[in-house]
Amino acid sequence: MLYEKNDMFGFNVVSGGMYAAWKDQNRSYSSLALAKGIRVGLSGSGGQLPEKLNSALFSWDMLRTLGVQPALGRDFTQADDNLGANGTVLLSWGLWKRRFGNDPGILNQTITLDAQPYTVIGVMPAWFDFPDSSTQLWTPVYHDKPEDEMTSFSNHMFRVVGRLKPEVSASQGMADLSIVSQRVHNEHLNDPFVYQSATSRPLLEHIVGEIKKPLYMLLEATCCLLLIACLNVANLLVARAAARRKELAIRTALGGGWLRLICERLMECLVLSASGGVLGLLLAFAGLQWLTRTRHDMSRVESIHIDGVVAAFTVGVIVLCALFSGLIAAFSISDKRILGALHEGSRSGNGSSARASLRKVLLALEVGLTVILLIGAGLLLKSYERLRSADMGCITQDVITMHLGIPDARYATPAQRANFYDTLLDRVRALPGVDAAGFATVVPGQGYQMDATFTIVEHPPLTQGSGQFALIRSADPKYFGAMGIPILRGRTFDGTKRLDAANEVIISQSFAGQYFPGEDPLGRHLNVRGKNAVIVGIVGDTRYEIGEAPEPVQYYPLGAGVENVGTLVIRSSHGPEQFALPVQRIVSEMDRDLPVSDVLTMNQLLGKSTLDQSFNTKLLVVFAAVSLVLAAVGLFGVMSYIVTQRRIEIGIRVALGAKREQVMRKMLLDGMRPAVFGLVVGLAASLEAGQLMRDLLYEIKPLDPAVYAAVAATLLAVATFACIVPAWRASRLDPMRALRAE
Repeated sequence: MLYEKNDMFGFNVVSGGMYAAWKDQNRSYSSLALAKGIRVGLSGSGGQLPEKLNSALFSWDMLRTLGVQPALGRDFTQADDNLGANGTVLLSWGLWKRRFGNDPGILNQTITLDAQPYTVIGVMPAWFDFPDSSTQLWTPVYHDKPEDEMTSFSNHMFRVVGRLKPEVSASQGMADLSIVSQRVHNEHLNDPFVYQSATSRPLLEHIVGEIKKPLYMLLEATCCLLLIACLNVANLLVARAAARRKELAIRTALGGGWLRLICERLMECLVLSASGGVLGLLLAFAGLQWLTRTRHDMSRVESIHIDGVVAAFTVGVIVLCALFSGLIAAFSISDKRILGALHEGSRSGNGSSARASLRKVLLALEVGLTVILLIGAGLLLKSYERLRSADMGCITQDVITMHLGIPDARYATPAQRANFYDTLLDRVRALPGVDAAGFATVVPGQGYQMDATFTIVEHPPLTQGSGQFALIRSADPKYFGAMGIPILRGRTFDGTKRLDAANEVIISQSFAGQYFPGEDPLGRHLNVRGKNAVIVGIVGDTRYEIGEAPEPVQYYPLGAGVENVGTLVIRSSHGPEQFALPVQRIVSEMDRDLPVSDVLTMNQLLGKSTLDQSFNTKLLVVFAAVSLVLAAVGLFGVMSYIVTQRRIEIGIRVALGAKREQVMRKMLLDGMRPAVFGLVVGLAASLEAGQLMRDLLYEIKPLDPAVYAAVAATLLAVATFACIVPAWRASRLDPMRALRAE
């Protein structure tokens, strides 16, 4: 995947003009192709409703560059990819199956996209989803985009894929493209947004995005949980070996070899691990089904499956777990310790003490690993809570959003577009129960979307090669009130000014601070796209995406009739969800081929953008909870074992006058020592583990005192609860019954 690069942007999408220059002048790539994700409206036919679909624009040679062929029909040709050609479209396998009933007869039939006819020429394979998993249609880019956008060097909007020639390295290819970029940059020195170099990264890395680091984190958590389980099993086997020590001693005395006894222990471990492995594979199958259903938005989630490699890895893990647990247990039954059991009386505590010490060490390790998981889960949970509670700069409760796009083919003039929005908003605001409604091209939380360069008319001209840009939005005058975005100074747009007379602009607070430091921006003029607009108001900052810092924004009147796509927002204290169907009915009455899509409350909209963080946090919390349960079970088991081994000693102490409260306190302290030691080790290890999670945290530091304190308190409470029952049992021992056991 190829990008443009300058001092400000390390990986920026490519302009149409730069793509053409790369394609014509490079000598390192056998083919270059470009793509751009868009949304189109598919008109209803045969009783079907219109539908808004995610689509992609491809240059005609994109599939050849990727080495992909349609499953049905044909690929684009160069003749398809120009403004004068008839419209052609490729369907995704899912759309063909869902909308057209797997009918091969759809080939060469005409469908209507954004009020324009397109001929279906092919259906893509079921696995193909480039540039992202939501894409359902592909059309030729030079047919759909105007010439000025395809030749501009400063309008960055395309993703470019390149296939290197044989024996040409990626660095050589980048150097070649950077030479071309530098040449173009030198020819446009007055345009600061013509970049001077190129960069790249593997296509697979681009497709999977930033998912690699969270997956590594979850893998590490899984390994911790597996090790905790192994330590628990090892503790169980040590206890079992202790219970059978005299049996093993007799077998050894009768000629049984130590190696044979060890092999027997390992075989027991292998059977136990294999049983768990089989159960784990069954759970993995169920987990994969759940993952593909719940996280269909995840890139290439359909390619996750259990194959021979996974099965072989599972077998390897089973063997390693068996060896790990078995060898630890084997350590407790060495030759000397086995034969020594024949000489032990029931009051001999050396062997029992050694085995109890081993179990305490294992338990301390188990507690330490549990602390690491708990700290990680706590940090992610607190980070997620901070993320979801981040101030978006607008109202997020009782607001519903709906996406609309009106096709240029039917709304070709600014007056037609402005009239459509005016009529729609008037009818929506007239619905009973609507507190406020507005329309904007992009609402907070919907992403970066678009920025635009501008100049300030009253400021001196910028030096050569420098420029100013900010996010650009269009909105109607009542949008700010509907979204609760405060007007800090000035006023909103004058609703009576429409079309060319709508020459006003509202700027955000950060825009004013960045570009008008120490001066009053009201009454000043911005020049955008060759037109002057007077600044009439300053509004509060909003976040284009949850978790991102507010960016400077410039708002222009929707009444100018420039925009053909945007989001309708409705605020109602009586439940905004009830207006989904009435609004869709209004839109259908205005234009029956116009689909309404992405009907989401603001909370749902923000929830979509935090889906990855929510998923990772929940998984790690589950892992941490399971590890805490395992640690509690292990601690309870160790304490119960100690009480059983020392019952005679406890009986003697009580018989000699020891108070039961003293016995209980002593046993409780014996159990808490490995827990406290493990807690200290785990907290120390978490300091380093937290640094590895730094990039996954939002507005908290890896060393968060509240999280560390909460984990320490939780673990000590659970450890105390796990120890107190065996300690209480020890204090209730009948000394006479314990002494008779001698």
